[in-house]
Formats: sequence, structure tokens, C-alpha cells
Amino acid sequence: MEDSSSSAAYIRLVHRLIEECILFNMSKEECMEALSKHANIKPVITSTVWKELEKENKEFFEAYTRSRVEKASERETRQRIQNVVSDSSEERV
Repeated sequence: MEDSSSSAAYIRLVHRLIEECILFNMSKEECMEALSKHANIKPVITSTVWKELEKENKEFFEAYTRSRVEKASERETRQRIQNVVSDSSEERV
């Protein structure tokens, strides 16, 4: 009985840490790496819990993924604009 309760507590811990990763706008892969490095949680455990969360919260994760893609696109656009502005100001010098 103790094993199942400690396993459940461990899964709840991983779940909570994944929620923290989401607050920092991390991808599943980034979260797996972070939890492996900082919490000594095997990536396969993080991946399994993440997949279960995706099944239980399909709409949330679809929106989360879209939001991450949109933010990445916005960052790329800003970087391109900065590069164009930087290049044009260097040409004037």
C-alpha cells in the first residue's frame, strides 16, 4: 500500500512541476530537460505525465501549443525587423 501512495505522490509532484514549466511557457522537451537537470526526474516520467495531462486537458494543450507557436513567430518577426534596421543603419555609416 505504501508503494502505491508514494507513487501517487511522486506523480502529483511531477504534475505540479510540469504546471510550473507551463507557467514559464516551456515546451514538453524543455520541461523534460529542466526536470531531469534540476529535479532528477527521468525524462520518460515527465513525458508520460505530460501525455496524460494532454489527454485530460486536450483543449488547453491545443491552445497552449498554438500560443507557443504564435509567440515564436512574433519573436522571429521582431528579430528580422531588428536585423533590417541594424543593417540599414550600418549602411549609412
